[in-house]
Amino acid sequence: MGGRQLEYVISEEQLEILENVLREDFIELGVHSAILIDMAGNIIADLDNNKTQHDVFSLAALAAGNFGAVSAMAQIIGEADFPLLFHKGEKESMHFSKIMNDFLLITIFGRETSLGLVRLKVAEATGKLEEVLESLISK
Repeated sequence: MGGRQLEYVISEEQLEILENVLREDFIELGVHSAILIDMAGNIIADLDNNKTQHDVFSLAALAAGNFGAVSAMAQIIGEADFPLLFHKGEKESMHFSKIMNDFLLITIFGRETSLGLVRLKVAEATGKLEEVLESLISK
């Protein structure tokens, strides 16, 4: 982000649209959690399937820091950025996808959900999320 402080205000209507996208594209498909944050680690939307109890505040802060570190590593090897990350665990896996330059979509899913499906749904949801997020930062 180059030290730029992102400022935005989100309305209830915009939040509802974002939450509907997360619910319809991820939670209803069996993804355990779908979390939308900004790159400072602030949580914008957090939906889960009520089966998991994650510390989303710590997760958001660590995810934002992790993306900052990964961006620095990308530049060291001559890449502009690595816009997505995937971490596979024994019980749950995490997929991180940068939305525009200022936001991060985190999905947490179990073995019953394939990475291919998550990646497909992230690609579909990104456009829907960007429509709302662009209106937040273009003001």
